[in-house]
Amino acid sequence: MDEMTDINHELMLDANATAGLLYEIFGIEMTASPTECASCGQEGEVGELLAFTQGPGIILRCKTCENVVLRIVQTPDEIILDARGAVYLRLARKT
Repeated sequence: MDEMTDINHELMLDANATAGLLYEIFGIEMTASPTECASCGQEGEVGELLAFTQGPGIILRCKTCENVVLRIVQTPDEIILDARGAVYLRLARKT
């Protein structure tokens, strides 16, 4: 990782800290769901992403290259999800 990065690692959590919100959005437990970073190809579970929850939204970053995988913003009327940093986000079917 580049030492010039602007990421404040002291504010970083793993994405398991966002489990409740992810459940609210997707209606299923998401932290064990597989995903792939569009930037570096790192595959792993959503819960392994780096979570930044201190801003006006939630940012989930790749643990390898630190590029943004998911952005989540909540307003009084809606939840906005930007997943363009993920090649895929695999969701299990409810049985």
